[in-house]
Amino acid sequence: MSELVVTEFMTLDGVAQAPGGPEEDREGGFAFGGWQAPLISPESGGLVFEQAKGMDALLLGRRTYDIFAGYWPTAPAEMDFTRLLNSVPKFVATRTLQDPLGWEGASVLRGDLAEGVAELKERYGRVHVIGSLDLVRSLLAQRLVDRLNLWVYPVVLGSGKRVFEGGEVPSALRLATSRVFPNGSLQLSYTWAGEPTVGDLTTA
Repeated sequence: MSELVVTEFMTLDGVAQAPGGPEEDREGGFAFGGWQAPLISPESGGLVFEQAKGMDALLLGRRTYDIFAGYWPTAPAEMDFTRLLNSVPKFVATRTLQDPLGWEGASVLRGDLAEGVAELKERYGRVHVIGSLDLVRSLLAQRLVDRLNLWVYPVVLGSGKRVFEGGEVPSALRLATSRVFPNGSLQLSYTWAGEPTVGDLTTA
């Protein structure tokens, strides 16, 4: 069964802006770019790759594509992620980029987002999205995500773009897997479980 798998890195208060470096995304005057770097460990990095290596195609937002395309084509060949990301088909969800030059196997996802995702899932078994926060929020709003891999780090920033900022479709989630790392980081993998249910504790 085909699925769209999202991997997102966020703080305890939900901020997912610019985890990788100071210049990644300064929009809104964000001053904490690179917040994830001190919290990476060999164990967690290994699991990120284990989850990613089953991808058949990669879907990215424009900003994340520019970052990836500026690094991975010339990254050290011995790195597992170098071989993986340079070999899979890559698609960019963008209205402004016409031809993503500089990265072999990359092309623009054309037309409506939902239709484009449906077409990708017809062609590829597992379509992964990494980072790409603006794109992920659009995918969540249209309930196009089949599996949500959240990496939650023990830091609170108080400002910045968040994974859940409103506009998402109310949904119940099912925890598929979880793992705790020595530095307090969590990896939580969710699938969708239908509509939220409510109750009344005052009647218990």
